[in-house]
Amino acid sequence: MSSVTAPPGTAPPAARAARPLWRRARRVLMFVLSMALIAAVWEGYKAVGPQNGGDVLGWKILPRAKDSIMPHISDIYSRFGDPINRASDETVLSVVLKGVWFSFRLVLAGFAMGLVAGVLLAVLMTRLRVAERAILPYLVISQTVPLIALAPLVATWGGKVEIAGWEWPRWLTASVLGAFLTFFPIAVGTLRGLQSPHPSALELMDSLASPWHRTLFKLRFPAAVPYIVPALKLGAAGAVIGVVVSEISTGLRGGIGRLVTEFGQKATSDPAIVYTAVIGASVLGLAMACLVALADALFMRNRPKETEA
Repeated sequence: MSSVTAPPGTAPPAARAARPLWRRARRVLMFVLSMALIAAVWEGYKAVGPQNGGDVLGWKILPRAKDSIMPHISDIYSRFGDPINRASDETVLSVVLKGVWFSFRLVLAGFAMGLVAGVLLAVLMTRLRVAERAILPYLVISQTVPLIALAPLVATWGGKVEIAGWEWPRWLTASVLGAFLTFFPIAVGTLRGLQSPHPSALELMDSLASPWHRTLFKLRFPAAVPYIVPALKLGAAGAVIGVVVSEISTGLRGGIGRLVTEFGQKATSDPAIVYTAVIGASVLGLAMACLVALADALFMRNRPKETEA
């Protein structure tokens, strides 16, 4: 009975199957180690850093290490289990998680709107070069508008919108601002990807009398995947920033951005609670990063790997 051997330099199937699992485990381990390193640096600076800050070459850049500014890591995490106030049995952790969940839904809505708008703009600019020359400069200019000034304007304009009895909800302002920061990297990345196919491949599709829409879906979009995935990562980060900043500037209650403002008012008397809201905002960003990582694994799993000659 003959046996089939793998070609020289080729790993056996079991080893190849174990590689993705090892890569995921290594990423989780690196994340845990990085968090531990941050905590160690934090506590180390508190132990040796100046209580009232310090100067370097005449510049006051060393932060103050006293407990009212930099509470201990243990104090921050123990604060999650304490009641939010004396009149309530609800814990800080419960309030922060509710804020994260509220903002997460707004971020998803904003990310979806920005994704659709960005892809459609990229397709339009790919189809019509005159549209690219006319639209792309304004897309760049749009990202220079201060978001904290734009949010109240969008809230005011939205409050006047009423279509067939439908009124603009307050939360939609935050999602629109999230979409505002999402669509630009997605539009630019998708445009670059749609224009990436080699001219010979496009000529082949033309020689086969392929309609433009078929070339778009059979050639351009598959070629654009490596460009779209990084754009999604930037867009997800933009959606989180847009929603959190708009919650702060418009005073929208219920989200993690509002909690950052409310807890920030207690910084003098209860510094640890301020960092609970900051950690909640970080968890929100981490959740979006995980979603994009899943999309990355889904879109890139069947693509051929680059090999060295």
